[in-house]
Amino acid sequence: MKTLSLKLPEAVDNQISAIARQQRSNKSEVVRSALDAYLADRSVSQQGSALDLAGDLVGTLEGPDDLSSESKYMQGYGQ
Repeated sequence: MKTLSLKLPEAVDNQISAIARQQRSNKSEVVRSALDAYLADRSVSQQGSALDLAGDLVGTLEGPDDLSSESKYMQGYGQ
């Protein structure tokens, strides 16, 4: 297991200490558990296709359906 040192505001340290006492655990266990939960939630919320992630944006812009169908939109492309 790797070691990580960090500085916490006193209020956060007090909260972690209180939780550790309630759980009859130590502060390292509390922080590891909180980080595990955060990372698990983050990875679940970021899964999906590009359409899934940007689905709320679909249809919010105006313009031609397919830019390649009109040559004026392709002028200068790739230069």
